[in-house]
Amino acid sequence: MDFLASDLLLILSFVVGTALVITEAFIPGFGIAGISGIILEGLAVFFTGRRFGTGPALLALLGVLIVVGVSVFISYRSAMKGRLSKSPLILKETETPAGSEPASTETPWLNREGVVVTPLRPRGFIEIDGQRLNAASSGAFLAPGTPVCVIGTEGDHLVIRPLETRS
Repeated sequence: MDFLASDLLLILSFVVGTALVITEAFIPGFGIAGISGIILEGLAVFFTGRRFGTGPALLALLGVLIVVGVSVFISYRSAMKGRLSKSPLILKETETPAGSEPASTETPWLNREGVVVTPLRPRGFIEIDGQRLNAASSGAFLAPGTPVCVIGTEGDHLVIRPLETRS
């Protein structure tokens, strides 16, 4: 029991730091949880070195690196195949990267019909034949589920119009 009382700060910083790093693996981006977790893990290594010496501190550092590595692997796997891959924050191969210009002004999507996936204010995503595409309406707000038709391209997105107002 004396060990637990004297090393409570070391134990808490390692356990809470590990929990925060693992939590960060399931949150898109890199934020407060990940930074705080890494700082707490560093404190755990520091306290281990002060209390037990260099050898145990190196073992603690190895443990921290393993935890961070596993968390990065889990995050990457989730972004590629797991729950995070279904998030609108993760870009898909069928989406046009921002700032890129299409190779030609002709598009295979011209005059194709699809449905709005995210609200278009005026930009968002539509889906045609199961593929999510970057699109913009001609200025009007369009709610998800609205049937649309592609009328052209502009920069890195398709220009669409609701089927009701198509001429």
